[in-house]
Amino acid sequence: MTVRDLPQPQAQLSVFDAVTIMVGLVVGIGIFRAPSIVAGSVDTEWMFIAVWVVGGLVTLIGALCYAELSAAHPHAGGEYHFLSRAYGRSVAMMFGWARCTVIQTGAIAGVAFMLGDYLTQVAPLGPHSSALYAAIAVILFTGVNVIGTTQGKNLQVVVTFIEVAAIAAIILFGLLGAPGDAGPPASRVPSETAALGMAMIFVLLTYGGWNEAAYLTGELHDAPRNIVKVLALGTLILVVLYTLANLAMLKILGLEGLQGSDAVAADMMRRVAGPPGELLVTLAIVVAAVSTLNATIFTGARVFYAMGRDLAVMRWLGKWDGRGKAPVNGQLAQAALALALVGMGAATPDGFKAMVDYTAPVFWGFLLMVGLGLFILRWRHPGQKLPFRVPLYPLTPALFCLTCLYMLHASLRHTGASAWVGLAVLLAGLPILLLKRKNDAAPAGEAAARDDTGHPSQTLKPAPGDPQ
Repeated sequence: MTVRDLPQPQAQLSVFDAVTIMVGLVVGIGIFRAPSIVAGSVDTEWMFIAVWVVGGLVTLIGALCYAELSAAHPHAGGEYHFLSRAYGRSVAMMFGWARCTVIQTGAIAGVAFMLGDYLTQVAPLGPHSSALYAAIAVILFTGVNVIGTTQGKNLQVVVTFIEVAAIAAIILFGLLGAPGDAGPPASRVPSETAALGMAMIFVLLTYGGWNEAAYLTGELHDAPRNIVKVLALGTLILVVLYTLANLAMLKILGLEGLQGSDAVAADMMRRVAGPPGELLVTLAIVVAAVSTLNATIFTGARVFYAMGRDLAVMRWLGKWDGRGKAPVNGQLAQAALALALVGMGAATPDGFKAMVDYTAPVFWGFLLMVGLGLFILRWRHPGQKLPFRVPLYPLTPALFCLTCLYMLHASLRHTGASAWVGLAVLLAGLPILLLKRKNDAAPAGEAAARDDTGHPSQTLKPAPGDPQ
């Protein structure tokens, strides 16, 4: 039985499904935490709103760069596949290692900790309550996605709509309501400590997650044409939601109120709607965490699948479950690593912050390499017909790369010791390069065109989700 005869990713996601997953990934807990930090880094109200708009434009530029790569090279392996095409399988495998052990699993653990923090306020489970809730959440939502892609997708649609509806309510209450009693004035951050660059760091972190849409191209109907719609439409929805939400909170709390608040959305709703409004925000945060966690688990296992198809020793990860239409082995391996990181985070004062620090430098480093890969692939294949070309090339991808470079520098400068742990784990993956298949000429994912001995199968016609 050849690998070609095994179940493969099928085109089962519509544009609506993919946009819902993308929005659910991004519209998470960041919008409930970042505004106070951003407000503390700017001097004026107009600058506070401006950084959210500029952050949205930078995100749109990055999304358009990914749209070109995804349309030209649709594959369930997403960025893993792009890096293999641009730099070779050695770099792609190091990214796969980083994503499996640092980026994706760290993100899953971080969001699970945030969910645990809020659930602990409702029903504490003891001294390690947040970590226990985090572990339970990882197991629960992995189980949903192991049952099948359809079940995971349907859950994502439901929680994303609940989440967006809650944020829409916050926007309406804020824009239509009147400021209540502000209470004692907050201590204003001195202008000399205001740092626009720091504000952009947290804004871009809040917009983070849009790049996960690249992992859906192996299962998206007519991916070369539709991935552009997914990335552009999803990003525009995010910019509108974030800008309006921050306008609403700014109107009710003012810049000083935002600077002095640790829970901006809850404080805003308490002013305009009383305790029921505060309860609404708490529920919205829990739903946001559930949405982000489920979507991150859904997309994350796809790179385990891609790596398993390239490494003989990890071939068991490269199997697609035909019944559930999902990379079940990849999901189980992902859950095991995420649970290990939950255990690591439980030993720190703030598990969520530890996971953010752990992932940030590695994430921005590889995102920079993906941006540079667009230039490399254009140079290497000048005559290739591209279903979509990023506008204003080379200006737009250059701006995206410069943004990634700045974020890499900032994440190394402003994060804690966990960042260096993440880099150490990345370097620990270097031995994985010794496990490459002997025949290293084919791009990532084309191992699927070989039989179980590693030799080319009789037919090399790409299967659904394979590179064209």
